[in-house]
Amino acid sequence: MASVLAHRRAVPMLLFALIWLSCAWFGSWELNPNNATRLFAAISLVEHGDATIDEFAPLTIDRAQFGAHVYTDKAPGMTLMALPAVTFANAVTGESSASLTKTIDDPGFGQFMKLRLRMAAMFSSALLTGLAAVALWSLARDVTGNANAALVAALAYGLGTPAWGWSTTIFGHASVAALFMIAIWAVWRATQPVPRRGMVALVGLALGWAVVVEFQAVLAGAAIGVWVLWRIRALPVGTRLPLMLALIGGGVAAGLPMIAYNLVAFGVPIKFGYSGVVGFDGMQQGFFGLTYPKLPVLFELLFGPRRGLIWVAPVLLLAPIGLMRWYRQPGQRPMVVTVLAAVAIVLLINASYFYWDGGFSTGPRHSVPALPLLALGLAPLYATLEKGRARAAMLALLGLSIAVNLMIAAAEVTVPDTAPFPLWRPILIEDVANGFFRDLPGQFWGWSPWAGVALYLMLATVIGAALMIAARAVTRDDAPCRYSEMTLG
Repeated sequence: MASVLAHRRAVPMLLFALIWLSCAWFGSWELNPNNATRLFAAISLVEHGDATIDEFAPLTIDRAQFGAHVYTDKAPGMTLMALPAVTFANAVTGESSASLTKTIDDPGFGQFMKLRLRMAAMFSSALLTGLAAVALWSLARDVTGNANAALVAALAYGLGTPAWGWSTTIFGHASVAALFMIAIWAVWRATQPVPRRGMVALVGLALGWAVVVEFQAVLAGAAIGVWVLWRIRALPVGTRLPLMLALIGGGVAAGLPMIAYNLVAFGVPIKFGYSGVVGFDGMQQGFFGLTYPKLPVLFELLFGPRRGLIWVAPVLLLAPIGLMRWYRQPGQRPMVVTVLAAVAIVLLINASYFYWDGGFSTGPRHSVPALPLLALGLAPLYATLEKGRARAAMLALLGLSIAVNLMIAAAEVTVPDTAPFPLWRPILIEDVANGFFRDLPGQFWGWSPWAGVALYLMLATVIGAALMIAARAVTRDDAPCRYSEMTLG
């Protein structure tokens, strides 16, 4: 019994370590406008106690103007999560931005930003993605009764999709994806085996914070919120009411930091930076750039060589098959419908957005919140494959996806929007071929190209091998349970 418990504890710990290490090891350009605008606001809050970015305004195109002052135009969630990193870095280095020359080509300013961006990403996007991978594994194992199948799905999400690359940034996409996955896991656990208010509160907290990170997350998040209400609908009133209050309380708690930010920045509790955006006329169309879904755009998001999801996450080609098999299982339909609804909402919102291609981006960055939900479908597929060749083929496709996303995370997740097929050029032909990587040893320890990647591969291989051994042991130790016999819902 002791060895069984050890294995069950080892898998989530090793899985988290592998995903977090992978996301933390690589970085993105510190002065990318989307990264920088959030970080500038965090620096201003730490150093001056206000959210204006007037002194940084010439360095980013992602800005909003209200009166005489300039602000980030983004939702405040990622800025707020960057505050501890900026505070810690300033305290340890004894350095602030006040004495620096604020230009893109100044080495001192670049290093100042690089350290703070790397720390902020490590303890926001990367941290959440690691936790979400563990939540995905836990949920998929519960549903399929197969720890190996659950591990395939978790690795596909964490390493086989651009969630990896976007977790090296403080763009909001990877964090929203992780928060959606954590919320779905919490909904599942909220009534398994008995109603738990803490889990329901976590659902509200995760969904509420997703909205603070990206405002449009309220739409896909609503599908998950409906599911938790569906799950508790049949409970006695005396049990149901505290759970609903816990859900609301979690959401309110998540929203309080945003209200505090707005009061500091604008003097009012509710204000959207996008309402003052500068230089993006498309944001004036519809509701902050959202109009209606365009089928040609949706096709490009899924299959186009410039932004198509299948090119950057080929393993997800199998996800619809797995979701269909999952849907056919007794008692599973409410969860699958929730997953499909959230995925559809994310994709349709992306196809409705004026700037649907995301500018500088590798893959469809606005569709990233759908990635863990799609990856969930891989677990029931792998669990029901009976032939060894079929499983080997699926694992080979997973390996290809991981290799593709290693290149993206190591080289460039924000490819210029002029590249017709980013995976070929610049990523493979220019960046990888010439050893242009933003890895931790190369950026901070002065290591030569490839040396940092080689060390990462060694560490990841050791952790990955231990993870597979532990997952196999869990599968062997679990009570026999065939997926086709599962009736949990």
